[in-house]
Amino acid sequence: MSLPEQPATFRPAPQPERPWRWRLEDGAGTEVVLDGEAAGEYGEQAFANQGDAESWIGEIWAELAELGVAQVTLFEVDREVYGPMSLSV
Repeated sequence: MSLPEQPATFRPAPQPERPWRWRLEDGAGTEVVLDGEAAGEYGEQAFANQGDAESWIGEIWAELAELGVAQVTLFEVDREVYGPMSLSV
């Protein structure tokens, strides 16, 4: 016996292809919104997996700190994975 197909409202939402992202924050934990060229280069990055996200932040953390980012928090979609993580030396 097979069950009828579930109505669309009960199907799980499809996962984004690049669900991992960093929230850029100031020292108080308020999100930092970068302007201009920096916004596209650093502010809108999304990653397919946690390892890629962590590698990226490991490569550019000093540049973010120069732009006024004091800390970062890692998210998978809307779930906070960890953070805040300081970018100071």
